Amino acid sequence: MAAIGRWGATWAIVLLGLTGCSTIPDFRSVSFSGRKFNVSDYGAVGDGKTNCTAAIQKAIDACASAGGGQVVVPSGTFLTGAINLASNMDFHLDKGAKLLCSRNFDDYPLVYASFLGKDTVQCASPITARNLHDVSITGPGVIDGQGEAWRTVKKSKLKPEQWDKIVQSGGVVNAKGDQWWPSRSVMENQQALAKLRESNEPPRMEDYVKYRDLLRPDMVALIHCEHLLLDGPTFRNSPFWAVQVLRCHDVVVRNCTIYNEIWAQNGDGIGFDSSRDILMEDSTVYAGDDNVVLKSGKDEEGRKYHLATENVTIRRCTSTWGHGGFVLGSETSGDIRNVHITDCVCNGTDVGLRFKSVRGRGGVVEDIHVDGVTMSNITTQAILFDMFYEKADSKPEPLSERTPCFRDFDIRNVTCQSAGQSLWINGLSELPVSNLRFENMRLAGDAGAVISEAKDVTFKNVQIESNTSPAFSTRNVAGLNLWDLQTKVGD
Repeated sequence: MAAIGRWGATWAIVLLGLTGCSTIPDFRSVSFSGRKFNVSDYGAVGDGKTNCTAAIQKAIDACASAGGGQVVVPSGTFLTGAINLASNMDFHLDKGAKLLCSRNFDDYPLVYASFLGKDTVQCASPITARNLHDVSITGPGVIDGQGEAWRTVKKSKLKPEQWDKIVQSGGVVNAKGDQWWPSRSVMENQQALAKLRESNEPPRMEDYVKYRDLLRPDMVALIHCEHLLLDGPTFRNSPFWAVQVLRCHDVVVRNCTIYNEIWAQNGDGIGFDSSRDILMEDSTVYAGDDNVVLKSGKDEEGRKYHLATENVTIRRCTSTWGHGGFVLGSETSGDIRNVHITDCVCNGTDVGLRFKSVRGRGGVVEDIHVDGVTMSNITTQAILFDMFYEKADSKPEPLSERTPCFRDFDIRNVTCQSAGQSLWINGLSELPVSNLRFENMRLAGDAGAVISEAKDVTFKNVQIESNTSPAFSTRNVAGLNLWDLQTKVGD
């Protein structure tokens, strides 16, 4: 139903008329002109060496000037810097097509952007759609970000032959010999850049020029757009996140592969930030950080914008390696609500279902439904609620807009064959996580379930198998309801 097909003189992309309901509404179609614009006709050469940025942009601009259509990247390897998509356009990658992102940082001009929920300056993304409508990226081709040119790598994450190869490629190794950096500038200016980003002053382009080498872009940035479709491509090897969806609505992602190596620093798969009316289905994500993540802005700035991520359905998707398979947070300041995760798989991720925030974020995360997730080879927790993300020493404080609220989670039909720990809930003493329901689950781990600072928690037909005792423990939990909870310790 969601494929692109030729109907007479038009190309039609079938999106969803998402309305915020808990079920998927009827499909509706958005049509594009049947005009095609092959990038080769505008001077692009698919030899993997010729810089085709200008030629590809010419094809896009010609498509836009004609009122829309399909820009085609044919079979071949096309080297490119930053390009900007247009409204009423399908950017299509044919079978055998590879868009290879340049390793020359000068091919990515500095732009105002969002970094981890805060306004800042970054290098432009290789592919950007900003303030557009009716845009798609489709086809069986590949977008390769050549992210290894940008990212630092820890020696502990690589095999010896991989480490030797990256050291021989150039760059520098730190004094301890345990971390590789793309350049000395990148290695030495991390703290200075972090201090600049912590400023509450509006970002100024001129302040960031000297940090260009550190300003890794998301590979595909979709910002302030509506009626978006990603269908078919492989997005791989990104400098930072592979795909960022920021402040968008009516978004469909299907039949995609997102692939970052396990050592890819900040190599999140796909992030939906402050966006609404989303369907993601039948896709596979390999990530160096979180795999599929929902966010809604960070701290005071996120609360100022107060743009929720809401009305999200994720179904029939697989997460492999990565820090978290399906993740909410930690940027929760604008609220996250009405999320449905169904019939999904986590294999080898650090955490399976990862729900996280921290004092200072604020925001309400609620009306979250998980039904049918199969997990295996989970390194740490199968299911994690953590209100102390990266701040284990956070101290209680009076309730305020800074206090994150997690409530109304319904998680059922989940199995985990093996994990470091079955379940860990670590709420806040001043505002416990509340109204959690776990039903029809079997979780096996080296450690069992530990629940702290929670309220109104129900377990129904749940099996917890642990290699260590106790299999189930609680601290400061009010309103604990147990209906056929079974625990087992050891073989």
